[in-house]
Amino acid sequence: MRVTILQPSYIPWIGYFDQINKSDVFVFFDDVQYTRRDWRNRNRIKTTKGEEKYLTVPVEAKGNYDALIKDIKIHYDNKCWEKSHLGLIKENYRSAEFFPEVFPILERHLLEKYEYLSDLNCELTRELSEYLGIKHVQFVKSSGLGITNYNDSTEHLVNICKKFNATSYLTGDSAKSYMNEEMFKKENIELKYHGYKHPEYNQLHGKFLPYLSIIDLLFNCGKKSLSILKA
Repeated sequence: MRVTILQPSYIPWIGYFDQINKSDVFVFFDDVQYTRRDWRNRNRIKTTKGEEKYLTVPVEAKGNYDALIKDIKIHYDNKCWEKSHLGLIKENYRSAEFFPEVFPILERHLLEKYEYLSDLNCELTRELSEYLGIKHVQFVKSSGLGITNYNDSTEHLVNICKKFNATSYLTGDSAKSYMNEEMFKKENIELKYHGYKHPEYNQLHGKFLPYLSIIDLLFNCGKKSLSILKA
């Protein structure tokens, strides 16, 4: 039983979905502190000029520095960020082969008017995973597991893994700098680092740009995207 635990992110990059695909249980880590200027509420697309552009979801987090991810609300006003995002996506990807398949998924969720950022991120990630053909994974939110007895971040992760009788925990390479590996060994949980190598694929608008949102791959490659991101 392999478990992956990641914070819910806005239209994440392809490595995020590779981790989902390599898991039996994927836990949206939503009961930890929200970090500003991070991937929780923004990601990048490629423009017709071949440049990166950020799409950022406005949130109501000013002055609330201890807020948990699950409690962060989306800020809606007359600027209509959701219509702006959809307009920018349409402007830069409408000539992509699989635009007609993928755009309605984004449109449906962005116009849903979710109150909480985490709900938008989790539900959109679930449906994009389904579009990719990832159907074997159980998705859960950490906030619904009732795990409160831990002393540090590693123990929190270990306790989540134990909840599912995990034999393996898959995490990103950056975790090497802070992870207490001995805690996993003590519980007979194999700690595996992702070690992801970003593949290249046919991409619109000039030179290939890596580390964009998953939607860049989906618009360009459609249902073939899963075999590409696994490469």
